[in-house]
Amino acid sequence: MHPITPSLCRVRLGRTSPLKLLARTAVAGWASFAGLNAQAAEPPAVAAAFGNTVISSYPDGTSQKIWLHADGTWNGISRKNAALAGKWTLRGDKVCMRQTAPPTLPISYCTPLPASSQPGAKWASHDVAGRAITLSLVKGVPEQYQTATNGGASAAR
Repeated sequence: MHPITPSLCRVRLGRTSPLKLLARTAVAGWASFAGLNAQAAEPPAVAAAFGNTVISSYPDGTSQKIWLHADGTWNGISRKNAALAGKWTLRGDKVCMRQTAPPTLPISYCTPLPASSQPGAKWASHDVAGRAITLSLVKGVPEQYQTATNGGASAAR
């Protein structure tokens, strides 16, 4: 192994002209930008939830229902049948939700997206308090909640 000396650095840097370095940097920047655009063009895994119901099932037998909307809002029905609403974002492989109605602490709840994002998918997670829950994606919106999914979206804004 050769120690790195100032003369070795000068020799290595001296081989590539500044113009070539600039060209390489420009090409690398363009490739990175093109990669980001390609990723943005892919539909996110969370899109499978649009028009469907996400159910959070608790060990005590209660459940909460959430409906995510493509505009970045969500609404739902709590375990105690109270109307809920908020906004969601993606952070890596997680969907993060922040409740805005009824007002609560300014915290976000993030959960990993399931490996299979099709209706029928189930995955283990934890609620905002750290309790174990099972999340499931159920096809459609039950008729009794159809008005709740429309009314809650505007409350989240």
